[in-house]
Formats: sequence, C-alpha cells, structure tokens
Amino acid sequence: MHNQEQKDIVILAIESSCDETSAAVVKNGREVLSNIISSQIDIHTLYGGVVPEIASRKHIENINPVIREALKEADTTLEEVDAIAVTYGPGLVGALLVGVAEAKAIAFAADKPLIGVHHIEGHICANYITSKELEPPFICLVVSGGHTHLVVVSDYGKYEVIGRTRDDAAGEAFDKVARSIGLGYPGGPKIDKFAKEGNENAIKFPQAVVNGAPLDFSFSGLKSAVLNYINSCEMKNIEYNKADIAASFQKSVVDVLTSHAIKACELYHMNQLAIAGGVAANSAIRASLETECEKRGIRFYRPTNILCTDNAAMIGAAAYYEYMSGIRSSYDLNAIPGLRLGERQ
Repeated sequence: MHNQEQKDIVILAIESSCDETSAAVVKNGREVLSNIISSQIDIHTLYGGVVPEIASRKHIENINPVIREALKEADTTLEEVDAIAVTYGPGLVGALLVGVAEAKAIAFAADKPLIGVHHIEGHICANYITSKELEPPFICLVVSGGHTHLVVVSDYGKYEVIGRTRDDAAGEAFDKVARSIGLGYPGGPKIDKFAKEGNENAIKFPQAVVNGAPLDFSFSGLKSAVLNYINSCEMKNIEYNKADIAASFQKSVVDVLTSHAIKACELYHMNQLAIAGGVAANSAIRASLETECEKRGIRFYRPTNILCTDNAAMIGAAAYYEYMSGIRSSYDLNAIPGLRLGERQ
C-alpha cells in the first residue's frame, strides 16, 4: 500500500454537496488529521427538509471559517498541502458551486493541483479511513438520502454500478414515512430510534422486486403502502401504533437492502461487503448485514457514524487515490448535480 520511501501526501478536501459544510486534511488517503463539519440541520428542520437556497447561502458563510479550522486542527498550512480536493457532484447545484469555486480559488492562489471528486465515491472511500486493512475488490452498498446503489469496487477509482433504485432512494423513503407519522426531519435517525419501541412483525409491508433486474431497488410502493395503511386506519377510525409502523417499515427496507447486498456478493464471488452513505448509520441495517455476512463468511465493513454522513474526510480519501493515479482537474471544473458514478468531467 504505502511504503516509507514514498513522500506523505496531504490533501485539503472540501465537501458542500447538500447541507453540511465540511473541510478536512487527510494524509495518504487513510489518516484523518482534521475533519470539520458545520451542519445546517437545525435550520432545515424548521422547513421539514433541505431548502437549496438557504443551504447555498449558509455554505458561503461557513466555508472559510471551516477551512481555516481544518488547517489549524491539522497543524498545517496551505503551503504544506499537496493538493486541493472538492466534491463537484452529484448534489444541489448551488451548494456544490460554493465548494467548487472555493477549491478552484485556493488551488489557483496556492498553486496546488485541483482534484474534483464524485460524492458517492467519497462515501465508498470512507471505509478506507475506518478500516485501514480494507482493499479492493469488494461490493459496496451505498444508501443515502439521494442514492441507493450496489457497486462493484474492482480497484481504487474503478466502480461499476450493478444495482440502483428505480424511484425513491432509501433515505427519501425514511424521510417521507417519518413525516407521515409525525416524527419530522431528519427521518432516518428518528425512525431508527423510534422503531426500537415497536414490533417489526406487526404489519406486513411489501418488498418490491424489480422484474428482470434482481439487484435493483424500488421504494415508492413501500412508501405508498405505509401512507395507505395510515389513511385507511384514520378513515375507519382505527387506532394505529406509530412505533409498529416505523419498525415494520424499517424491517421491509432492511430486508431488501440485505438480501440484495448478499445476492451481489454471491453473483460476483466477493467475500468483502462494505456499506456507505447516511443511511449506513442505521443500526437495524448494520445488525442485519453483520448477521448475514457472518453466516456466509463474508467480511463486513462500515464507516463510523460520523463518516457515514456527508464529510470532507471521505472526499480526501477518494482524492488520494485519484492523485496517485495522476488524475487532475482543470480550472474549468464545474458543479454537476446529476453526475453518475464512474463518470468524469
């Protein structure tokens, strides 16, 4: 991996794809010297979800202090950094633009190479920070507010999406169901906690199978089934147990994520499975995958909770492998809100 003769590579990374403004200093892709995250969750909770214009404005306010703090905590200066990395997609276009403009300005002013990083690639690479021993190839299940992907990581920087959601991402379904039972935003952590009080076998919610695509996901039918269940109870004046709804809904999501991830390992003959993204912090998903992997002798990896949510350390990890393979971005790097995994600008 990394021998002593090589010079240490230190990267300053910036992440601003949604509602977290984050900067980190990462050494050799796996050692985090600082990871500063300024979350806007309290502001967006007032609106029940992320408001793009507010997010962009907050990023502008936060980005310089966050970068200064990251350099200070890492006890380093811009002169000592080898490259500047930034998320350039996918995400909210206004939010991404703040980070991209900042990274370009710093790279230009400090005369450092610029590296544009794919946000989902960052999530996958968060596993390298938590599990220093993990090396490709492996299967990664990416579950976040905007994405549900099954990915073959054949090598550093080499990704093939083998399964994806046809409609809602898992995180979106969590948010919508949480809202319908009055838990509010953000839905994932709230349902995770609330479900522990309920009976996961109380209500049988559907698990969608996508015909002809055994590794693809679909969550909109499940979300509708939950809303229909609540509506029909209310119309018939039947009392319903919100904790049971949360637990039964979560079980349906967890079962489908687990079975698809295990199926992917079997189809691609992989004995390593990693999980990534905000929903990867969910305790039920983690427990289910751990159990199933153990049964089959598959090694299971997951980032610590702070590295599951959006953060710049994971962007620094991904950027290291790009840097080592000679990838550099030009100053016309732009924000690409719909950037697909495996694509480069």
